[in-house]
Amino acid sequence: MKFFKLPFAAAVVACAFSMIPEAQAAQRGAASWYGPGFHGRRTASGEAFNANAMTAAHRTLPFGTRVRVVNERTGRSVVVRINDRGPYAHGRIIDLAAAPARLLGVKGTSYVSLHVGG
Repeated sequence: MKFFKLPFAAAVVACAFSMIPEAQAAQRGAASWYGPGFHGRRTASGEAFNANAMTAAHRTLPFGTRVRVVNERTGRSVVVRINDRGPYAHGRIIDLAAAPARLLGVKGTSYVSLHVGG
């Protein structure tokens, strides 16, 4: 009987983890970036904006929220921390600092998905 305890426990654990759904995208839409004229200025959260930091602006997510941003065209992804409000341009869901935009390959705007929790 002891022979079956470990394989049975492993099977139960494997079944439990297989039922955890893959992370769903919280939002999909256009991403843009900002930086050159804002570097050093205060963000809505009160901290100084750093164009080289892995940060972003979102209209409603709480400050400090970590979000995985996936470029749907290239598959590249980065994790950013929300520290500002925006974007204010119509149809955009997130404004990235220059550094994460560069890593994602965002030149002007790109279609992305947002996954809260990184």
